[in-house]
Amino acid sequence: MDRTIENRQEYKELQRRVKREVSKAKQKAYDELYTRLDTREGEKDLYRLARQRDRDGKDVQQVRVIKDRDGRVLTSEENIQRRWKEYFEELMNEENEREKRVEGVNSVEQKVDKIRKDEVRKALKRMKSGKAVGPDDIPVEVWKCLGEAAVEFLASLFNRVLESERMPEEWRRSVLVPIFRIRYRDDQRELHCVFVDLEKAYDRVPREELWYCMRKSGVAEKYVRVVQGMYERSRTVVKCAVGQTEEFKVEVGLHQGSALSPFLFAMVMDQLSEEVRQESPWTMMFADDIVICSESREQVEENLERWRFALERRGMKVSRSKTEYMCVNEREGSGTVRLQGEEVKKVQEFKYLESTVQSNGECGKEVKKRVQAGWNGWRKVSGVLCERKISARIKGKVYRTVVRAAMLYGLETVSLRKRQESELEVAELKMLRFSLGVTRLDRIRNEYIRGTAHVGRLGDKVREARLRWFGHVQRRE
Repeated sequence: MDRTIENRQEYKELQRRVKREVSKAKQKAYDELYTRLDTREGEKDLYRLARQRDRDGKDVQQVRVIKDRDGRVLTSEENIQRRWKEYFEELMNEENEREKRVEGVNSVEQKVDKIRKDEVRKALKRMKSGKAVGPDDIPVEVWKCLGEAAVEFLASLFNRVLESERMPEEWRRSVLVPIFRIRYRDDQRELHCVFVDLEKAYDRVPREELWYCMRKSGVAEKYVRVVQGMYERSRTVVKCAVGQTEEFKVEVGLHQGSALSPFLFAMVMDQLSEEVRQESPWTMMFADDIVICSESREQVEENLERWRFALERRGMKVSRSKTEYMCVNEREGSGTVRLQGEEVKKVQEFKYLESTVQSNGECGKEVKKRVQAGWNGWRKVSGVLCERKISARIKGKVYRTVVRAAMLYGLETVSLRKRQESELEVAELKMLRFSLGVTRLDRIRNEYIRGTAHVGRLGDKVREARLRWFGHVQRRE
């Protein structure tokens, strides 16, 4: 085509027309998206859109480079993969020193029922869609789509494994993805608490102790042999930003990511601590989070030593650097706690099960952390909450399920004062104003803002949660 003035003008006109059509198509797609998001079927798309916009706003999605043992930064893919393999191979095959058991335990030989189809059907129904696949690259959605054919096939396969006590070789392989992490007032008496940290708890469970504890707990021998088959010759690879490492053996610890591992770990801890644990509240355990409490420093120190001996003689190890001591309502000169002659770090606050415990019995720092958690949640879904074309009703629903849930976490057990409750509500109203595109200068009443977003008062929700928790505790008793 000749580059004449007429041709150039025609080209410019066509370019403007194409841009208008693209803009119209884009606007139509957005209109359809927002219309769909305002329906029950589109709610999943809403949260997917929020996650996508949160990812788009981050500069770095995945860390590619790592350091070697000497602190040098590795940049080549081969060296990075080799270092990941070296780290995890060492981590997942190192066993702590322990006493060998001399006493035996009787195995429970009993008939084991076959796995029923309704059990498989229920398990499939409970599995969430959209999760990462295993080495076979078969997502759970495939099994759900196959319906009864999948139920029959899986039930038959599981029963063959149960009967033969032999695992398919593919089940022994796993893919490991490294994830980077960011972290008593009655009568005015002292309460001494030690927060025990176990080094690499899941990765250091000796397999022999696992079999012993299963048998001691009365697990049928056939199930013990099936679990042993799951752990025999197990291998894994590390999936990192630059690809996958070579396979390596895993001979110590529990399987990473297995739905069975938390149950097995709880069983092991239950048996290993049987002789030393006390009833609540003097001993509190949740997986590997252990709290030992006493009204005297000497007693809590003695109990800590008993726990250390009971755990370390069986292959677990108490971390000297991460185990911490706190005295609630401390008086002058209460002293410190020692573990094998080494002073345990004394702290004024501790984060236990995502809640901050303070030595003065107050909850101000926990409230501030709940506010911060709310803002973190708000930023993650701000791509949806600040989108003008999404209705206030949908924004309110996203806010309640993501932001408010983070702010309310654990507050049913906290004694809030008026000032702290007000601090939470001020933060909430600020987030709602941002979401609805209004400011304090608009002089819109708080009740109207809450009504528009269909969000009730936060203080009322805290009281509801407290009553619900009280009923839960009463039913347990």
